[in-house]
Amino acid sequence: MYNHFSNTLTIFLGLLVEAIPFLLLGVIFSGVLMLFVPQGRLVAILPKHPALGALCGSMGGFLFPVCECGNVPVARRLLFQGAPVSVALGFLLAAPTVNPIVLWATWTAFRDQPEIVLLRLGFSVGITTAIAWLFSVLGSPQQLLQPDLARQQPKPIPLGTYWLGEKVPLQAPPLPWPQRWRQLGQTMGQEVQELGGVMVLGALGAALVQEFIPREWILHLGQGPVSSVVAMMVLATVVSMCSTVDAFFALSFASTFTSGSLLAFLVFGPMIDLKAMGLMVSIFPPRLVFYMFVLAAQLTFLLTVFLNLYVI
Repeated sequence: MYNHFSNTLTIFLGLLVEAIPFLLLGVIFSGVLMLFVPQGRLVAILPKHPALGALCGSMGGFLFPVCECGNVPVARRLLFQGAPVSVALGFLLAAPTVNPIVLWATWTAFRDQPEIVLLRLGFSVGITTAIAWLFSVLGSPQQLLQPDLARQQPKPIPLGTYWLGEKVPLQAPPLPWPQRWRQLGQTMGQEVQELGGVMVLGALGAALVQEFIPREWILHLGQGPVSSVVAMMVLATVVSMCSTVDAFFALSFASTFTSGSLLAFLVFGPMIDLKAMGLMVSIFPPRLVFYMFVLAAQLTFLLTVFLNLYVI
């Protein structure tokens, strides 16, 4: 019993140490958006069409390179600034993978297999764009967001102009710089408090699952073109590894697992894992997060199994 407790605590602290810097990085990017990007200017340049908005959001990680621990505060700030839901959702799902830091790390790990880097980028953009477009078309913002978030109106910038359909001025009157910095500090402190709590719960859940579900039992499934994909997707969900280092973890399985299953780990894990789901419920209702999990799993499974059976 003591060993289980010790191992769980070690995994839990390791996940927190890995995640906290990127959560803080995301909060800083969120603050930069609030401080330097006027609401009206941001809304004006973002595409209004759901499909284009989803694609724009999915490519947003090149501008804000954060992992799955830092994408949530940036996505929340995009919504607060009046961005369409398709943009924020595309960014939320894609940014942990579609950013230069992660792609560089993937190329470093799989230098002898450059197709892994290209396929990881292509699959991630395609899947996240499809999910963001689908949810933005099928549901209104009031249905997609947590009720408290949908009702919230951060000061001094009102929430809305586009995604809530409210007719408010596009450009809020600028505050003096001392008040802006004070507002930035208060907002960053509030976001760290809110998101840090759910990140701790997500990391604890991931640590418990890693300790009490034997990894060997999961890897035992990874002998075929279909079962190996399932095994690596389950493993990606369980280990909840940061996308900046997951390519090196996947590399350790390259000699025994199929290329499709490695891609399933690299594409699905950063999108939806236990730690990420814990943070996502701060924006979306748990039912919607579950639907995103299922849809992302289905699309990843179909693409990577097709790759195993017919391409590689």
